[in-house]
Formats: sequence, structure tokens, C-alpha cells
Amino acid sequence: MLKKILFSYQNKTQLIVAMIGSFLGFTFLITSIHYLIRVNEFGRGEEILGNNTVIVQKKVSAYNSMSISKTDFSKSEIDNIKKQDFIASAEPIVSNSFGVSLQTDSDLVPYFRSDVFVQSMDPSFTKINAEEWDWEEGDDFVPIVLPRDFLVMLNTFASAKGIPQVSDELAKSIDFKFTLYNDDKKKWEQVKIVGFTNEVSAILVPASFMKYGNNNFPTSTPSKITQLMMRVKEGKFGDFENFMDRRSLSSKESSMVVGKLKSVAGTLFSVLIGISVITVFLAGLVLVQYAQLIISKNAYEIQTLLRIGYAPKTITMALTKYFVVVFAIITGLSILVFAIGKYFIDDLLVQGGIHIDSTFTFMSFAAVILAFIIYTLVNYWNARKGVLKT
Repeated sequence: MLKKILFSYQNKTQLIVAMIGSFLGFTFLITSIHYLIRVNEFGRGEEILGNNTVIVQKKVSAYNSMSISKTDFSKSEIDNIKKQDFIASAEPIVSNSFGVSLQTDSDLVPYFRSDVFVQSMDPSFTKINAEEWDWEEGDDFVPIVLPRDFLVMLNTFASAKGIPQVSDELAKSIDFKFTLYNDDKKKWEQVKIVGFTNEVSAILVPASFMKYGNNNFPTSTPSKITQLMMRVKEGKFGDFENFMDRRSLSSKESSMVVGKLKSVAGTLFSVLIGISVITVFLAGLVLVQYAQLIISKNAYEIQTLLRIGYAPKTITMALTKYFVVVFAIITGLSILVFAIGKYFIDDLLVQGGIHIDSTFTFMSFAAVILAFIIYTLVNYWNARKGVLKT
């Protein structure tokens, strides 16, 4: 009865406009938050390097070949890079100055030996389990991360010998050993592969092992810092790329592409979130005004209902329930359209070679539910205030 008295003869044009605005705002909000989260997750778990992490070195030119300019980084250069506002952290990658070779030490594969180049980096830049990435003199083996190109070379060698090729899991079970040497002495250390990487060209070893090798097998050629590991702040890859161009720095293109993709997409989705919030806010104001208009136009009816015994709370709840239904319809339609649109968007991303997690995100739904709750509370407060004033 209350619904018929209060709403039957109201012009619904303003309500429909507000519902359309809220629907668009809710849909854009849930979509932009979902894909902002998924884009930021893109590439996680596929590499041993942390998120937004790149390896940088100086570009090699004819001047370097003639020893006119250097490709190594001085301490002052590293300190200057760390001060840049788009750099979250930057640390040198340490290379071996001692001789080292890697060879198979297992009956599973034929004998294979090669001189190799090893590096160590600050563990905060990697996603390697800390327990696996620990070494002290006297341990049973040295944990290493192998470049995937090296495994390809090993499989090419195996294919040439007519034996089965080695998978990632099998490679981790094969025994290897290092030969550490200089002009005066050499030593063997057992080696175990704990991971693989596409981003680093050298074999990665713990910093403690690198320090041990450089101290105990010194050579006349000192170790130089020719590469830096950097973590770039979210959304700052454009500034970082400009800095690299000015300083004649270079990085692996694949890591830069992923970083720029996440940076650009993150900026676009952040802008869309801002627009969505403004749209939802403006549509909410229109709905609040519509509710006030209903109360104003029904002032006589509300006064009559109060005089014949209806409690203010009963009338307030009738007004609130009406808009709860309106908000529920808007929210439900927004989620439905998002779910349908997500299917096509995910398919387009896969066709474009971008494979992101296809599951729904909790935060995107939480944002819409929060907006629904805020709408409801504001409407209840507005209806209660209007009824008590009448």
C-alpha cells in the first residue's frame, strides 16, 4: 500500500536516467578494477626475477671497442641511478673474475663440459626460495639458476649424440659440477639446478659462492660491474625508458615490453576507474535528488500516514526498500554485462598473445558491492531525514 501511495504517480524519467548512469559507472568500475589487477599480475610466476625488474647495461659502441669509453658502472653512477624518482631499487650484478667450467656428473646424460660465466645478484630481486638459495663452504652442492638457452644448447648436444633430450624436471635431477680455477689452483664443487630463467644470460649463483670464488681464486683481471638490476616503480616505465635513452643504457627487449604494457595498461585502467567513480557519484546524486523529489511531492501523503499511525521508520524503510531494489537491479545487470564482456575481452587478449588469469577478481566485485552499500546507506539517511522533516 505504501509503495502504491508514494511511487505510483511519479515521473520515472529522472530515475531511468540515473539508473543508466549508475549502470554504466558500475560496469566500467568492475571491468577496470578487474583488468587493472590482472594486468599487474601479468608475467608473475613465469620468471625467477621479481615484478617490474629489468637488467640494464651500457650500450656498446665503436668507442667501447677502441677503449675510449667504458661499459662498466662506477659507484657514483650507481648512486645517481638510485636517486631517480622512478627507480624503486637498483643494485649491481656481480660477475666472476675466477675461471669456472660446468660439466655433467651423471650417468643419465653423456659427459658434457663448457667454460661458463656466472653472476650473482641481490636476493631481493628474485623469487627464489631463500632456503634453496643459500650456500656456505662445505655444503653438499651449489644451487644455480640456469639460462634456458643453456638447456637448449645441452639438448642440441644430446640430439646430436642420438640420446633423449632433457626436460626441466629431469635437468633438476641431473648432477653437475663446477671446476673453479686460476693459474695456480683449481677445485670441484657439486652443483644442483633449482630453476631456469629467460632473462639472464649467465648462470646465477648465490652471492656467498661468488664471494668465495673471487676471494679464493683471484686472477689478474678484477671483476667489474657491467650490469645493474633495477626495479621500476609502477606506471613509471615511460620515465625509465627516457632515462635509458639519455644515458645510452639498454635492456632486454622482452622485459621492457612487459613493463611498458603493464605501465600503459595500468594508467589507462586507472583513468577509467576515476571516470567510473565520478559517473557513479553523479548518478548517485541524481538518485538522491529523485528520492528528495518523491518525499517533497508526497509531503501531504506522508503527513497523513503519520497522523493515522504509521511510524516514521516504516515509511523510511518503504522508501529505502524501493531504492534497494533499484540498486540491486543496477548491480546485477552490471555484473552480468561484465561477465559476458569479460569472455570476449579475455579471448581478444589471448589472440593478441597476452595470457592473463581468466578467473574473477574479488576486489572488482567488492568495489561494486561497496558502492551498492554506500548508495543504500545514503538513501536511507536521506529518506529518514526527509520523513522526519515532513
